[in-house]
Parts: sequence; C-alpha cells; structure tokens
Amino acid sequence: MSADPSKVPPFRRIANELRAEILRGDLSPGDKIPSQEQLEQRFGASRATVRKGVAVLATEGLVTTSQGKASIVRERPNVSLRQTGSIYRARRATGEANFNAEARAQGQRVHQEIREVVEAPAPEAIAGRFRLAPGAPMVVRRLLFVADGKDGAGDTPLQLCDGYYDATVARGTRLADARLIKGGANALIEDPEGPIGRRITQFIEDLDIRMPYPHEIEQLTIPVGVPVARVVRTAYDSAGDVLEVLDSIVPCDRHVFRYVIDV
Repeated sequence: MSADPSKVPPFRRIANELRAEILRGDLSPGDKIPSQEQLEQRFGASRATVRKGVAVLATEGLVTTSQGKASIVRERPNVSLRQTGSIYRARRATGEANFNAEARAQGQRVHQEIREVVEAPAPEAIAGRFRLAPGAPMVVRRLLFVADGKDGAGDTPLQLCDGYYDATVARGTRLADARLIKGGANALIEDPEGPIGRRITQFIEDLDIRMPYPHEIEQLTIPVGVPVARVVRTAYDSAGDVLEVLDSIVPCDRHVFRYVIDV
C-alpha cells in the first residue's frame, strides 16, 4: 500500500518527484536540476526543506552538489562485467587489457593508472590462495581504473585493483615494473614466448558487499550511501596453480555484474 501523500514529509515529496524525473529520463545525466528558488516556488517549501530534499538525492548517488553551484544529475558510466570464458578469450584477442576491451565493446573508453608497484609480504588471505605461508614475498601491482570523460566532463574512477603475483615468478618480469603492460598482466602471463608462459584455464571470483572505507571514498569519489563490492578474483592454470589474485574495490553505482553459468 502506498503512503498517504498528505503524510509524506515535504522534503521527501521533493526528493520523490525529482527522483522520478531522473529515473524517467526527464532529467538526463549532466542536466542541472531546478534551482533552489524554483523548487521553493514549485513546492511551496522553505529553503531548508528544499536543501534537505536535494540532499536525499545526493546520498542516493543521483545528483552531485557543491557549495555555490547548481546540483547536477550524476553521470553514471556503467561497465557490465560479463564473465564467460568465451568473452575473456575474445577480449584477450584484441590485444588490450581485458577490462579495457570489455568496456570499449560497451561504448565506454577507459584507461588504467598505476598507483604503485612494490614487493611486499602477502596478507594471510592472499597467501592462502597461493598456498604460501603468510608474509611470503609478493609483487603487488596497485592500479586505478578510470572511465574517460565525455564532452568535456571529468574522468570517473571505476575501481581500485590490487594484483598479487608470487615474487619468485614475477621478479625480473614486467609484472615488477612500475609501468602499464600492453594487453594487461594476463597477456604477459600467457605469452608462450614470455618469461612465464602459462595458460589461465579458470577464474574464481568472491564478492563481498559492504560500505566503503574513508580512503576508498576519497580515491573513488563515492557518494554518501553508495556501497562497494570487494571482488577477489583468483586465476588458475590447468595444474590448479594460482597465477594471479586480483583484489578490487568496485563502487556499486558504476558496475553491473553478470555471470553465465552453463549447467
């Protein structure tokens, strides 16, 4: 049963009507929502009530607000992370990193930025996946995935991704260099003429949905109220050995996960 409109708080009514306009497409990404004065007149509401209503939309990730500027409907670049073996191989065949190729196939342009490449002790959970002792040396590649802005809009950070590699395998290879790898780390791992030369035959992903930590909010510019998915993806070869573990933080308002399960 729907709530009695007369009992809906005024700020909620403002938020509800503006939300409906955004979801219907009456207000498109990048559009300014009506000014504070226009909303005051439209709803017969006080300035404080209007601000409270718009704040609801900001916490839902629908609009961006800043002091002294108009509130704007958020651009929300969504990359559908479609997980099948055939898609993985098709994207690998493009010569681009898998994420970049998948985003491009969906009309998005993305790039990756290196935050850090270090050799560091493996956290216990990561070491366990490699069947190594906690603290075993790992080469860690910390990347930021970014969606390129359109029509002058700013870039949008999409995810933080930490890639872990057994240091006894990765030392002396481009995995240990603080620069991007053409085709991504998997291309280097699978290159039959490269230093590793091992084929990935299986991925297993574990997802954990939670609210973001302060440093994640800052690095990914996550609006209030938007959760993140922590996605831990483990890559195996045909012998069952782990070649890579990717530990990613993904804002849930920028990605769609799709898994195809053949039974």
